[in-house]
Amino acid sequence: MTEMTAVNRAVNEATPVKPAHLPDAQTVTEVHHWTDRLFSFRVTRPKSLRFRSGEFVMIGLLGDNGKPLLRAYSIASPAWDEELEFYSIKVQDGPLTSRLQHIQPGDEIILRPKPVGTLVHDALLPGKRIWFFATGTGFAPFASLLREPETYEKYDQVIITHTCREVAELEYGRRLVESLKDDPLIGELVGDKVLYYPTTTREQSPKMGRITTLLTDGTVFRDLGIDPMSPETDRAMVCGSLGFNKDLKDVLESFGLREGANSDPKEYVVEKAFVG
Repeated sequence: MTEMTAVNRAVNEATPVKPAHLPDAQTVTEVHHWTDRLFSFRVTRPKSLRFRSGEFVMIGLLGDNGKPLLRAYSIASPAWDEELEFYSIKVQDGPLTSRLQHIQPGDEIILRPKPVGTLVHDALLPGKRIWFFATGTGFAPFASLLREPETYEKYDQVIITHTCREVAELEYGRRLVESLKDDPLIGELVGDKVLYYPTTTREQSPKMGRITTLLTDGTVFRDLGIDPMSPETDRAMVCGSLGFNKDLKDVLESFGLREGANSDPKEYVVEKAFVG
């Protein structure tokens, strides 16, 4: 071995290797752990990213094999926000969330800036009331839409239902709904238009039960003091588990609502990109 080779080798061994820069990287700016199963985080927003409130993007980290490990995540922040917010479940043995839950401000994640999705205003016909039906982290797209001015310009009443197993799992949504009236951008638009209807299925709370049952037996309408659903006035968006989405579709269609899409607006839409 030559003297120069030995010197170069010594220098290389002494210099820490910087981690490879992630593709489509964005920087984490804030992380909040709501429960041992739920957390939210904010990241920088690509200057070129344009999206409609309610859409989702693919985000993730590099897997052990060096290839991107990506999952679909609804953007929880509105289209006007300078950063992007996401709301996630923690799955201890999940390929992505087992690692994503440990991110800290300053870390990088992969974000593919190609937003898509069906939970957008363009996929619905004009109406007077809009319902947002969510279970668990299915609240995320509605966190975006609840802070979207267009929501209040298009509808006289906005009803958000959120069903979780335990009370603590409702906290992210509760805080967001309570902050709407004080929001400097949309506070005046919100006024008294929002009706919030949280329910739990496991832990005792002021309102227990699955939203599908509470709709079918009329409890929701009695509790809120409003008329039952009608295809003439009501529009709806649904985001939850596969079983929840299917059951709620049946309920909505029993009220005469039809499923729409970006290319064929109707009375309700369901996000099919998620199964949990």
